[in-house]
Amino acid sequence: MTISWKHPDPSTLSAYQKSYIDYVPGGDLVRILEQNMEASIQLAKNIPKEKLSYRYAEGKWSIPEIFVHISDCERIFSYRILRISRGDKTPLAGFEQDEYAKEANVNERNFEDILEEFIAVRRATISLLKSFNNNLIERTGIANNTEISVLKIAYMLAGHEMHHIKVMKEKYLSA
Repeated sequence: MTISWKHPDPSTLSAYQKSYIDYVPGGDLVRILEQNMEASIQLAKNIPKEKLSYRYAEGKWSIPEIFVHISDCERIFSYRILRISRGDKTPLAGFEQDEYAKEANVNERNFEDILEEFIAVRRATISLLKSFNNNLIERTGIANNTEISVLKIAYMLAGHEMHHIKVMKEKYLSA
């Protein structure tokens, strides 16, 4: 199906939404998600093993924890996209990212397995978005006490990864 991917109207964005959506360039969002996945995996495969446990400050996540966080958030964003696109008007709850991170069992996991999970989650997201048309991406619902469209969530999902990869490059890999 063909979708005219366009950035959500900036005048309709909250500061939180804008903080992620502003990372996303123009163009086909599905292709952007594919390219970002490839770039993120390439980056991850070149991270020295000693950097995997590095934290740039007390209480900050390690690189494996960041990748699990990206996957967790993408699953939640995709679930919201699915529910709203299907016309479900049930308000969707927020979540506490720090609690998710604590319970993610990252320190007992192999980094390669975490990356495989990231790829699987991204591929599922891409498959879902490819099934949509322009009408479905304009549907709105309530998530985390905020009215939001499928389009906005999809762009936030892409920008969320871009934000964390930028932080990783600046604060973890250049240190």
